[in-house]
Amino acid sequence: MASRSTIRTHRISFDFYITPGVQLLLIANFAIYFLQLFIHYFRGAHVEHQFEMWFGLVPSGVIPGLRIWQPFTYLFLHSVDDLRHILSNMFALWMFGKEVELIWGRDRFLRYYFLTGIGAGILNVIVSTVPTLWGRPPADIPTIGASGAIYGVLIACAILFPERQFSLFFLPIYIRMRTIVIIMAAITFLGTLGLGEGRVSHICHLGGMLIGYLYLRRDSYLFRIRNEVSDWKYQRNRKKFDVYINKQKKEPPSHPDRWVN
Repeated sequence: MASRSTIRTHRISFDFYITPGVQLLLIANFAIYFLQLFIHYFRGAHVEHQFEMWFGLVPSGVIPGLRIWQPFTYLFLHSVDDLRHILSNMFALWMFGKEVELIWGRDRFLRYYFLTGIGAGILNVIVSTVPTLWGRPPADIPTIGASGAIYGVLIACAILFPERQFSLFFLPIYIRMRTIVIIMAAITFLGTLGLGEGRVSHICHLGGMLIGYLYLRRDSYLFRIRNEVSDWKYQRNRKKFDVYINKQKKEPPSHPDRWVN
């Protein structure tokens, strides 16, 4: 096993090696994107919009529409009007996802990817649905893109490799992975308050990071809870024992029925 110091000084590389799980996700995302392009240019923008309404994440479509597949399928859809949308997402997936998959393996990486992506989608639906309880109209704007899951991958990199160096825009300036993720978390949090690009689903970004962080830190939380429960049981049993000992001290010893020698 490599020493921790070796891992902490490693830099995110730009080699073009693709791990199996990341490769599978890239193929699936680009295949669906080309399908969207085909629908858009050969069937019209209206039909393509209906496709997004059925397979994108529409809060009113999930609740009360019961389109329960949407928190999964929205991860594979991207904007046909902005090529940067899918290119930036897939570049981040390739760049950071392969680092995580090399540590975890394909199956665990894919489970984590969909856990954070689907979790981010469900949080988006909940946040968008709560205002309807106060009479606001239901949200019917579809959310598309893999950013929720990719932000989950970013938080995994920050936890697994906090000191790894990352170069921004191919410049010889290196920043720690933890610092980059903290900055991105701050930006997406401000976005949830109404700052920044209005068309970006900051709730999904923040949700993916939150789900990923809680999932990766679950053992430490459970360990602390187990310790607290064990301490509480110990104190309770100790009090019962002290009460029993004090009671025995106050009562006179009983006389034996017979002596045995």
